[in-house]
Amino acid sequence: MTNEAKQVSRTGLDAMFQPDSVAVIGATERAGTVGRTVLENLRHPSFQGKLYAVNSRHSEVCGLKAYRSISEVPERIDLAVVATPATSVPGIIGECVNAGAKSAVVISAGFRESGAEGVELERQIQEQLHRGTMRLIGPNCLGIMNPTVGLNATFAKDAPRPGNVAFLSQSGALLTAILDWGQLEHVGFSAIVSTGSMLDVGWGDLIYHFGDDPNTQSILLYMESVGDARSFLSAAREVALRKPVIVIKAGRSEAASRAAASHTGALTGSDEVLDAAFRRSGVLRVNAIADLFYMAEVLSKQPRPKGPRLTILTNAGGPAVLATDALVANSGQLAVPPEETLQALDGFLPRHWSHNNPIDILGDADSERYAKALEIASTDPNSDGLLVILAPQGMTDPAAVAERLKPYAKSSGKPVLTSWMGGASVASGEAILNASGIPTFPFPDTAARAFTYMWRYTYNLRGIYETPTLAEGDELNPHSRRQAEEIIETARSQGRVLLNEFESKQVLSHYGIPTVETRIARSEDQAVLGAHDLGYPVVLKIFSETITQKTDVGGVKLNLEDEASVRSAFQAIKSSVAKIAGPEHFSGVTVQPMVRLEGYELILGSSIDSQFGPVILFGSGGPLVEVYRDHALALPPLNTTLAQRMMEQTRIFAAFKGVRGRRQIDVPALAGLVVRFGQLVVEQP
Repeated sequence: MTNEAKQVSRTGLDAMFQPDSVAVIGATERAGTVGRTVLENLRHPSFQGKLYAVNSRHSEVCGLKAYRSISEVPERIDLAVVATPATSVPGIIGECVNAGAKSAVVISAGFRESGAEGVELERQIQEQLHRGTMRLIGPNCLGIMNPTVGLNATFAKDAPRPGNVAFLSQSGALLTAILDWGQLEHVGFSAIVSTGSMLDVGWGDLIYHFGDDPNTQSILLYMESVGDARSFLSAAREVALRKPVIVIKAGRSEAASRAAASHTGALTGSDEVLDAAFRRSGVLRVNAIADLFYMAEVLSKQPRPKGPRLTILTNAGGPAVLATDALVANSGQLAVPPEETLQALDGFLPRHWSHNNPIDILGDADSERYAKALEIASTDPNSDGLLVILAPQGMTDPAAVAERLKPYAKSSGKPVLTSWMGGASVASGEAILNASGIPTFPFPDTAARAFTYMWRYTYNLRGIYETPTLAEGDELNPHSRRQAEEIIETARSQGRVLLNEFESKQVLSHYGIPTVETRIARSEDQAVLGAHDLGYPVVLKIFSETITQKTDVGGVKLNLEDEASVRSAFQAIKSSVAKIAGPEHFSGVTVQPMVRLEGYELILGSSIDSQFGPVILFGSGGPLVEVYRDHALALPPLNTTLAQRMMEQTRIFAAFKGVRGRRQIDVPALAGLVVRFGQLVVEQP
């Protein structure tokens, strides 16, 4: 690649991953050191670039002329690999910038992960980077590899074979284990990247780079922290439309999150918010390391399903039951065959076949029976994908069945997955299937889980295609927007961080979100007057600029039928608040009509995430909202499709279709309300 071509790379990483010249700073002859190992790896004949050793104490290292500093190297370096003590790194990076080096990988450890002194060293490195355009990976990393050009700028023992998977990891140790596994399983890589602390080059840069890389078909990430969330989301959202971005994120539990933070020295963030971000950007999240590679293979070989319904074809009942359990547990569905499909299967299957899905064609099934059953099942309009299970039995030839399945690799437009269970007896059949582009799995539950991941990936991508717009209806009046701003500005000018209930409802109404008519009453008499105006029965709630959880202080009284009950409720709320929180927190009550509508109590709220910014929450409401925890999150701005997708993540959504005699909810109208709330959150931070 020419230098001119490298200059136009949008991330500036071409010189790093396809360097014509590399300098190892800290190169040494001492056996067992990082500097020696990196130098030896780069001297492999597969790498054709120029290699320079930099060592301030020696004139020669391992037969190579050594230079005292990078400034003495006779040409401008594409990639500098730094393996020196942490305290020396800021100065070395400054020398690299001065020498015009295009990129650097800092393998050295002892930075933010080690405490305040390490944080200061990173600040000094960034100060040097800001003086030029050099890009940097690390510090505290294993290094990088590009097998397609023979580049191994790491201290790992073995280099992988070339392939089409870019694997990016915040754990260097995990990378070395994956490299060892890849050698055993003959898995190839287009790149291996140990990101380290991501002081400069982050996930977004790498996703963009490998999104543009013609040698990369899938991008796999082991992630402990997001880093620059905006960059990650922008890159993933664009690249996921062209090639899969598959992530395993460590730190789901609180304990694991603490461990990840101590490992990388970075905040891991809310896992629920991260899930919402992944869905929004088209990223596929998996929960096991093996699934990273399974999904890279499956998505490269088979078409994505158009829905969650799977047909299972098997010669054994037990494995099919396990597959069904895994399918349903991961939000997939068992396809329901129509009558014409069942009749077609009845036409040639033995009398005792299962007559349903899973389609159990019995233990004596031969290759002809498998092929006929698959041909019929593949045309079922109620099915979105097929899983074929074979358990080795005396009458079944695994290789012969595999041969008959080859034509269905892509002919149906639906994904076909297989599980040839066993070992040596099914190996030849597995080889035939893999060579024909039909993925094989050792166990059927793993295959079923892979199908659900495929569907989740399709589902996530669909959300990208629609550009966020406002809900249908009238455009927001600029005057209404300004009125909402004034309410918030007034509260801030008073040093408040909370709006009271009345102000909150005013802001909502200015954004076209309907609210219950509300009167403020600072005395008993005002409460009675408000109740008369609104009409009985009414509700009294505490009016306070400091209390948000009204029921916790006895601040809600429902179904008040007359003046006496209103007066009694006013005094009860006042007394309860004074006792529990203090009299200074009582500013009166709000009076509202008692709404007698049969429906569902929902919660719609927002918060600010430290990494992703505004987050919308939707779910089941009521006083036990923290107990039921039936909610979903999304990142605004939203359109009606994205709003409905968020609602679909909750259990309460199933009730919106009408249950136990209740009428169906107007879901589009509810989605429109959520969209307007999202607009409010974005415009009034």
